[in-house]
Amino acid sequence: QVQLVESGGGLAQAGGSLRLSCAASGRTFSSYSMGWFRQAPGKEREFVAGISASDRTNYADSVKGRFTISRDNAKNTVYLQQNSLKPEDTAVYSCAATRVPWIEVSPLRYEYWGQGTQVTVSS
Repeated sequence: QVQLVESGGGLAQAGGSLRLSCAASGRTFSSYSMGWFRQAPGKEREFVAGISASDRTNYADSVKGRFTISRDNAKNTVYLQQNSLKPEDTAVYSCAATRVPWIEVSPLRYEYWGQGTQVTVSS
């Protein structure tokens, strides 16, 4: 069983920054591909960023150039650095893990999910 716990969310002003963390249990973390998703009230969950076991990355067009995903396998942790935040970034952000070796955009392909952390960006 893999458990994921997000942290680092909070309130930021437009143009500000936050760094989200996702701590994973288990000794096989380095073999998983990881993703960040977000869901705003009344909207469907959407892919934000992903990182493979080989450190390849992919981003949604809406966050490209502003967000950075990274991983530290020694700490069993994946991060999402959020810069130049906009009010439309307001959502619950969740991390997810999959044994698929490539980056998956679809949430259906992820086996394990964290509870989520709230990010609120004010104007």
